Amino acid sequence: MPIKAHLGGFGRGLRSGIITSAPLPLGASVLFTALLSGNCVFEYSETQLGPKTQPVPVILEVLHGYPEITIPADNPTTEQGVELGRRLFYDTRLSADNTQSCATCHVQANAFSEPKRFSLGIHGQPGDKNASQIVNAAWHTRNFWDGRVGPLEEQALQPVVNPLEMAFTWTGVAERLNHHPQYPQWFREAFGTHIVDSTLVVKALAQFQRTLISQNSKFDRVRRGEAEYTKDEGDGFRLFFTERGDCFHCHLAHTFTDFDFRNNGLDSLIESGSGLGGITGKLSDDGKWKTPTLRNVEFTAPYMHDGRFQTLEEVLEHYNTGVLASRTVDPLVTKRLRGEIRHIMTEDEKRKIIAFLKTLSDSSFITNPAFSDPWK
Repeated sequence: MPIKAHLGGFGRGLRSGIITSAPLPLGASVLFTALLSGNCVFEYSETQLGPKTQPVPVILEVLHGYPEITIPADNPTTEQGVELGRRLFYDTRLSADNTQSCATCHVQANAFSEPKRFSLGIHGQPGDKNASQIVNAAWHTRNFWDGRVGPLEEQALQPVVNPLEMAFTWTGVAERLNHHPQYPQWFREAFGTHIVDSTLVVKALAQFQRTLISQNSKFDRVRRGEAEYTKDEGDGFRLFFTERGDCFHCHLAHTFTDFDFRNNGLDSLIESGSGLGGITGKLSDDGKWKTPTLRNVEFTAPYMHDGRFQTLEEVLEHYNTGVLASRTVDPLVTKRLRGEIRHIMTEDEKRKIIAFLKTLSDSSFITNPAFSDPWK
């Protein structure tokens, strides 16, 4: 979908205390008081701010085999909101020292994941999770590896204030953006107000992330009758979707995730309060992590929530012979341990499964200029 950049005039404003959003009053002259350092007062006319425009709706395509998209009623997707979100996604102003943006850890060339095991925050401290890929995010109702937040609007609130990531404050972000020569106008075009606050920032970020749709892999083209698998890819497809490979129970066709949380047998000792268990408080949820989509998996190494595997070969060998029993391990991954699947995959079979997995790669997704850095 074509997304146009909207440039315009400027305005500034910030309310102290709780950051809130307010519509721009109509009239020939508007007075705003920003309770910032020095208690500065800024005056702007409607002419300076430019005329209000109606945001242009963007309709997100529902992909074949996917459920309906749930979009919050108070945050419809628009061209202006998406373009604003793209600018914010790549903007280092969201971090305390102006060095980190969302894109620092979610790199387009890596399907909006990061090739490092653990990301480094503004002070160089590593986190303890691998940066999740952002692929077809519009369909994910729970976010982060442990599912601690719901919609993308909630997810976008956390990295800015996380001391291991951007280590900033939302008040600081709002102050910077309100004093930018163009952001107030961009927010006005997207949301009808030039006063920037945390709620509008995360709404714009969520709109942009919902457009990060991957639907042009070879798998998709084969499904549409536009391409054919090679012999190895076809054999890998059959292995993937049968008990011999046994991948399909958690990585469903089309979505290649079940949107669920599972303990996939990485460790024999499970820490209390780890994974989903730290959110639900249930012992039965300890050690359960979100099932990632395998779309564009070729580009998203390293793998697992803690990035412990560097290659797809290592991942397959884990499921082949490396699954460890524990108190919350998922029975779907212990079939070989229990003898229900007696067949151990051969090297040739693993090679063919990987050949199929690479048909999930969508080169147009990782090169799409509508998803790229607008500041370059």
